Amino acid sequence: MAFTSNRVQRLRRLCNDKAERAQENAFVIEGATLIDEAIRAGIAIESQFVAPGASPCSGAGSAVNDLADGVMERIASTASPQPVIAIALKPKLHITDLALATNAQWIVVVDKISDPGNLGTILRSAEAAGATAIALTSGTVDAFSPKVVRASAGALFNIPVYEGVTVEEIGEMGFALWGSSSHEMQNSSVFTAADLSGKVAIVLGNEAHGLSTNTKLDGWLTIPHAGRGESLNVAMAATLLCFEVKRQHDI
Repeated sequence: MAFTSNRVQRLRRLCNDKAERAQENAFVIEGATLIDEAIRAGIAIESQFVAPGASPCSGAGSAVNDLADGVMERIASTASPQPVIAIALKPKLHITDLALATNAQWIVVVDKISDPGNLGTILRSAEAAGATAIALTSGTVDAFSPKVVRASAGALFNIPVYEGVTVEEIGEMGFALWGSSSHEMQNSSVFTAADLSGKVAIVLGNEAHGLSTNTKLDGWLTIPHAGRGESLNVAMAATLLCFEVKRQHDI
């Protein structure tokens, strides 16, 4: 299959264009390891694109497109592309699903985080710690971009991700809202001293600006540190907070 083919051009758009992914409700998975993980998680694979000499992943039940020499290098988002790429369908989720869920224990809310690597790490930590879901506000990097898909290392396939929500909506569902801050705020607590054992939402803000002080929260969590740095990377902070919530829920 040549680079100019309609199917290849569609794949290229899905790799590069957030609006295209939203319109088609589809996204791209690069590499057999992640494709296999998506299949195990029940993600629907629409089609696979295979470089010369490579083999498609089994168990997908999807169409296979064999690419001509050099085509994969022009499509993939990495300098050393994987030999297999798949188009997958995004799970059909709506925020009302979370509102109606009776088993929703605790979630992570991501507000306007811009770095794909940070969001990928947050997804991994939240999924590993047993969060019920991830909620993303408008202005947050696309969770289904190829960079985030790779950085999440399969976590994206195993935890529900709700897009375009507001912090206020989450509060209205009965979640106690706990924001993360590197500074002492009114109604702030050291994260290990706060009561995070109930139905809670950990709210994480933008890397550069954090959460707005006008955000209506039930409290703020701080992470004490002895070094000279003013704050932790947001993904590292998220990991600590997620596993503290897990610890309290496991007691």
